Amino acid sequence: MKTIKKVSILLLLVVSNITMFGQEAYTFRTVIDLETTPVISQGRTGTCWSYSSTSFLESEIIRLTGKEVDLSEMYTVRNTYPKKLENFVMRQGKSQFSEGGLAHDVMNSVASYGLVPAESYSGLFASETLHNHAELVAVLKAMGETYIENPARKLSKKWKPATEAVLDIYLGKNVTNFSFEGKQYTPQSFAKAMKIDPTDYITVTSFTHAPFYRPFILNIPDNWSYGSMYNVPLNEMITTIDNALSKGFTVELDCDVSEKTFSSKNGVAVIPASEMNNTQALTSIYPERNVTQEYRQDEFENFTTTDDHLMHITGKLLDQKGNTYYKVKNSWGTDESKNANGGYVYFSEAYMKLKAISITLHKDAVPKATAKKLAL
Repeated sequence: MKTIKKVSILLLLVVSNITMFGQEAYTFRTVIDLETTPVISQGRTGTCWSYSSTSFLESEIIRLTGKEVDLSEMYTVRNTYPKKLENFVMRQGKSQFSEGGLAHDVMNSVASYGLVPAESYSGLFASETLHNHAELVAVLKAMGETYIENPARKLSKKWKPATEAVLDIYLGKNVTNFSFEGKQYTPQSFAKAMKIDPTDYITVTSFTHAPFYRPFILNIPDNWSYGSMYNVPLNEMITTIDNALSKGFTVELDCDVSEKTFSSKNGVAVIPASEMNNTQALTSIYPERNVTQEYRQDEFENFTTTDDHLMHITGKLLDQKGNTYYKVKNSWGTDESKNANGGYVYFSEAYMKLKAISITLHKDAVPKATAKKLAL
C-alpha cells in the first residue's frame, strides 16, 4: 500500500509540474489599436468613472475632429459632487454617497456643464502633484449627515452654497470661460467645438432579470443617479464591442477587477477553466471557462461579480494560440513595477463576458441588427 501511495504522489507531482510549467508564456499580436491619449493616474481617488469616460471622450474627439485634447477629469468631478450630495441629503441618507460613479454621470455633466481642457482646470493647487479626495469626501459626507440629522428637521438654505465653498477650497473655483489655442470658450461652447453631443452615447448591458432590448435601471451601488441602460443578450453585447472597435470607435467599460485573475501588474485579466490555475494563468496561457449567460447572471446575483472599476477599451489582440483579448486602458499610471503594457490590461474574451458590467459607446457603433431591436 505504501508503494502504491508513493507512486500516486509521484504521478500527482508530475502532472502538477506539467500543468505549472508546460504552458506557453503570453505573446500578443495587435489586431486593432485605436488612437487615444496617454495613460495617466487617478491618484488616490475613486474617480475612475471620470478618468475612463474622459479618456473615452478624448478618443471621440480624435475620431471626430482629428485633435488630441487633454480634457479635465476634475471639472466633471467638481460639478458632480453637488448632485451626489443633494441626492444623499434629499433621500435622507438612504442612498450611497461615495467617490464612485458611472459613465452616464460624465455624460450628464457634459450635458449640463460642458467640457474644459485640463490646462484650464486641474483640481490641484500649486503645491500638489497627486489627487487625493479622502478628506474632501469625508467632509462632504459629514456635512450631508449633519443636514439630515438636524433636530429641527428643517434644512438651512446655506447648505448648497456651503457645498460649493468646500469644493472651491479643495478643488478650486469652477470655470465659466477660458482661452484655448488662442480662442475664447465657455465650457458649453468648447464641448460643441469638440463635437461632443451627450445624446449620441448609450450604455449597454446584459442581464436576464430584465427584458432584453429594453432600457432598465441596473441596481448597482455606483448607479446613484439611476441611469438607464439598454439590455441585450450577452453575445450581442460582445458583438457590439467588436463591431465598434472594427469601425474605429473605442468603448467605455464598467467592470469587476476584484478577481485574483485580474492583474494590472501582469497586464492580463483571464478566467481559467480551473481555479487551480488562477496564479499561473497570469503569466501563461491556460484553457478558459466557457462563460454562458446563465453563469454570468449567477455570478452577478451572488455578488461575485461587482462593479469595481471603469476603464476604456481601445483595441484587440491575439495570443499565439489565436485567442482574442481586448486592449483596455487603465487609470493607475504607468509605473512598470505595478502596471504592465504601459498601463493597459489585456482582457480575455471570457473575462469580458463575465466581468463587464456595462459598456458605453456612440450609438453609431452599435451593429445595425441590434440598433434596430433597440429602436435607436
